[in-house]
Amino acid sequence: MTKTLLSFGHGFSAKALARLLVPRGWSVIGTTRSREKADALTATGITPVVWPGTNIDDHIAQATHILLSPAPGPDGDPVLPEVGEKIAAKSNLEWLGYLSTTGVYGDHKGAWVDESAPMTPATKRGEARVTAEGAWTALAEAHDLPLHIFRLAGIYGPGRGPFAKVRAGTARRIIKPGQVFSRIHVDDIAQVLLASIEQPNPISAYNVCDDDPAPPQDVIAHAAELLDLPLPPAVEYETAEMTPMARSFYAESKRVSNARIKDELGVKLLYPDYRSGLKALLEAERDGS
Repeated sequence: MTKTLLSFGHGFSAKALARLLVPRGWSVIGTTRSREKADALTATGITPVVWPGTNIDDHIAQATHILLSPAPGPDGDPVLPEVGEKIAAKSNLEWLGYLSTTGVYGDHKGAWVDESAPMTPATKRGEARVTAEGAWTALAEAHDLPLHIFRLAGIYGPGRGPFAKVRAGTARRIIKPGQVFSRIHVDDIAQVLLASIEQPNPISAYNVCDDDPAPPQDVIAHAAELLDLPLPPAVEYETAEMTPMARSFYAESKRVSNARIKDELGVKLLYPDYRSGLKALLEAERDGS
């Protein structure tokens, strides 16, 4: 029987998962908000659906697996109120994945956190994610749905990384003593999702991050070194010109443990730290792949 993934908000991480599933014979249906993006998905072997705006009932009925990627908006989670009841009514659903964020933990002043840590978000975005996680968990528990929550660290990958700003001379090393962030390469997100699909454990949460939480200025410095370009200037956090969104990321500092994806799912990271990940990105870029 063909497995079918219905991917709501088929974006960066979901596309990486699809690159693993399609060669394995899966059918992947991806929703997007624009016709232009829908046409681009078709070229990658994905069946696109412009949604909202299209009746998606038949696709929900067909799906054996569902991935939820959209971030909460001003009115909360965008998928649950529209199709939550239809998903809850499914009897053949094998796996339901929700992409959340490590921002749900808030600020832990650089301390280590695992999936049992209290969720005390320091930003409105984090609060919205906690609410969305809770709503999907309540639905799953009420209807025996195989929900799996993935709390993603800062995502990087092809086209998403520090190289463009370093090359353009616009990169800065923002210095805030004690500040660390966790990160994850998009291909490692994909392999974690696949491992969970192959070993479902309903009503589970997983931190998805690499082994090396690091100060953001170290990542910028290493990117410049790889490019053989001058070290970007250091700027103190207090005086740095930043957008409110960028500044909000610095409200939280924590080291996120990824032990569970290794111990339970048997994941071996392709890129266990930013150094190996950035090196691979640059090599792929230079090879044209």
